[in-house]
Amino acid sequence: MPLASTALPLGTVAPNFALLDTVSDKLVSLQDVVSSRATVIMFLCNHCPYVRHILDELVALAREYQQKGVNFVAISANNADAYPEDGPQQMKALATEKGFPFPYLYDQTQQVARAFHAACTPEFYVFDRSMRLAYHGQFDDSRPRSQTPVTGQDLRQALDALLAGQRVSNEQKPSTGCGIKWKPQAEAVD
Repeated sequence: MPLASTALPLGTVAPNFALLDTVSDKLVSLQDVVSSRATVIMFLCNHCPYVRHILDELVALAREYQQKGVNFVAISANNADAYPEDGPQQMKALATEKGFPFPYLYDQTQQVARAFHAACTPEFYVFDRSMRLAYHGQFDDSRPRSQTPVTGQDLRQALDALLAGQRVSNEQKPSTGCGIKWKPQAEAVD
């Protein structure tokens, strides 16, 4: 059953993070990926059919917009104990196979996903030059097994507006996909 993203208020300052990049084995922080044009922070995972459906177009879009000064970073927060396909080694393999032009970070504690109020994969957050949230929504209207082509139209419109110095429309469709696979909460010990 697909899950929709929850609303993080527009204008919210990007939560800080420092996570391991599964490809380079280096710690990557928010400051490392900030752009003076726009910064896209994405929650992805390996196994979700909604992510797999858009992945090739997402990689192409990221390459295209990086040429315009936009930075991208992907984060996976899924519980790899329950979903081994979403573990760091498998993330590295997918990023290498698909030629990710952006870091693919592993949020092992899931604290970053919680700070962003992330709910599903894929989920897209676009921050302006001040690192304030300008767009939080879907890649486009395409879904697995739909006849709608994968274009990245919604994300493109948000980025094009920011690059043109315009406000992003407040009409933003939530992302739809697989719910983030949360770890069971440890019971409080008295």
